[in-house]
Amino acid sequence: METKTCQNCKSDFVIDQEDFNFYEKMQVPAPTFCPMCRAQRRFAFRNERVLFKRKCDFSGKEIFSMYAPDAPVKVYEKNIWLSDEWDPMTYGVDIDFSKPFLSQIKDLMGVVPFKDRNVINGVNSDYSNNATDPKNCYLVFNATNAEDCMYSNGVNHSRDCVDVSHVSKVESCYESFWLADCTKTFFCSQCITSNELWFSRDCRGCQNCFGCVNLSNKSYYIFNQSYTREEYFAKLAEMKLDTRSGIEEAKKVAFDFWQKFPNKNHQGIKNLNCTGSYVGNCKNVKESFLIRESENIKYSQYLQEIPGCKDCYDFTAWGDNAQMVYECSLCGSGVDNLKFGLYLQEHTNDVEYSIACQGSSNLFGCVSLRKKQYCILNKQYTKEEYFALVEKIKKHMMDMPFIDSKGLVYKYGEFFPIEFSNFAYNETIANEYFPLTKEEAVAKGYTWRDPEDKNYTVTMQPNDLPDSINDATDAITKEVIGCSHNGDCNHRCTKAFRITQNELNFYKKNKLPLPQVCPSCRTFERLKFRLGLKLYERKCQCIGTALENGEYINAVKHFHGDDPCINEFKTGFDPVKSDIIYCEKCYQEEVD
Repeated sequence: METKTCQNCKSDFVIDQEDFNFYEKMQVPAPTFCPMCRAQRRFAFRNERVLFKRKCDFSGKEIFSMYAPDAPVKVYEKNIWLSDEWDPMTYGVDIDFSKPFLSQIKDLMGVVPFKDRNVINGVNSDYSNNATDPKNCYLVFNATNAEDCMYSNGVNHSRDCVDVSHVSKVESCYESFWLADCTKTFFCSQCITSNELWFSRDCRGCQNCFGCVNLSNKSYYIFNQSYTREEYFAKLAEMKLDTRSGIEEAKKVAFDFWQKFPNKNHQGIKNLNCTGSYVGNCKNVKESFLIRESENIKYSQYLQEIPGCKDCYDFTAWGDNAQMVYECSLCGSGVDNLKFGLYLQEHTNDVEYSIACQGSSNLFGCVSLRKKQYCILNKQYTKEEYFALVEKIKKHMMDMPFIDSKGLVYKYGEFFPIEFSNFAYNETIANEYFPLTKEEAVAKGYTWRDPEDKNYTVTMQPNDLPDSINDATDAITKEVIGCSHNGDCNHRCTKAFRITQNELNFYKKNKLPLPQVCPSCRTFERLKFRLGLKLYERKCQCIGTALENGEYINAVKHFHGDDPCINEFKTGFDPVKSDIIYCEKCYQEEVD
């Protein structure tokens, strides 16, 4: 075990024997940045939910792209980028051993065209990004096999959903977070194998429940109290959930009710030897976040696509049967043995320090190559030349490292500096988890993009929308509706939005009132339920018969009897907040 000081934030971090074993297997040196600073770097290359109109640099056609018109990058629309109408190998250059190698990659990134959006096999989903096999999706991001979905992110093998985040195998769900195997689940969080739930948290195997917490295999419950079927639906009718006023009142009461019940320290199920937040069906996943069906993972995030990943460290976003990946972002679909990569996909393997390559192997420092092998800086070499040069480059990177604008040193073994990103810091998920002001970001050498002036006229104020969905007509789809936030938030508010016909049909079918805020603000409001990346050392708050502050009374006697539970753990729940946190054993005894 070794303690190091992060060269960025100056905090100490520990590299244990398990870590050293992985670095040895991957043949890389130990990192010089702490896990959080490493995550922040990768996150700064992840524009998850922002699209722009811009010109295709090949045809001049107006396209939708994840890159802003003034981003320092050439962009081709997908069909052109995948075609033989251009050859990325024509941009190949010789290695210059008088310059840091990372600066040569940066130069190459500035001239080789990138694909407009990262969508594989999309059907009628022009307004989506970072998605595999989306069909009939609108403003859906970070998805695999999503169909007929809108305004959502982290959607896997799901259909007919609106305003959901981080869900898997769900159908007809709305305004919910971290669901699996659910249908008709509205305003819920962390529920599995359940149907027709409203405003419920941490329920499993439940049906027709409202405002419930920590229930298992229950039906017709309201605020954890049992009702007959007739009583249940009569109570729901009284709440007038087809109206906005009814929803807002129910939301307030339900969310207050949630706070009265303990949370499990680890937000995940069916795991073996795992730590982190939102980890499900995993084995040996440590210090990680939003991971599904994976094994031997550490310091990683957003690996939600299934099949899951195996033997990866410091890997952010995508996955989909990825193996042996280290310090990479936005890579997936059968990839193997990747190091320090970005947008590597579709059975790419044995690749280092490369960007936006697919179906390739044995690349080092390449950009936008397809089905290539033994290339460095987009130039072709023989197999023997390639391996000899790679070893020489690695030594050169140690002897002449890249030094960024703030003096941070990047030798071989470190991911790209944030200043290499083609996105403004506030366009990326880095600003969601590691928020900075514009002044702070610019001072660190990061770019920042102010909101664009929109050319529209608001034709309806949010307060003028009908309270009940029963009073909404198709004419509402012609209106430009002002967002009730009006930009007075940090949610990338668009200040106005429309209701599409498909969206209106969804609300009518499920008897849900129209929203008053734009899709971006709805996403940020929904993600308030999501914990942060940081884990805290805490102890179980169960003291036997009651919580230590006396507010929660245990339903049964626990394994530790009348004495306080002595279990300690790592958890994503911040100790400065009022959430009640139990160890997994105490929590399981309380789940009804």
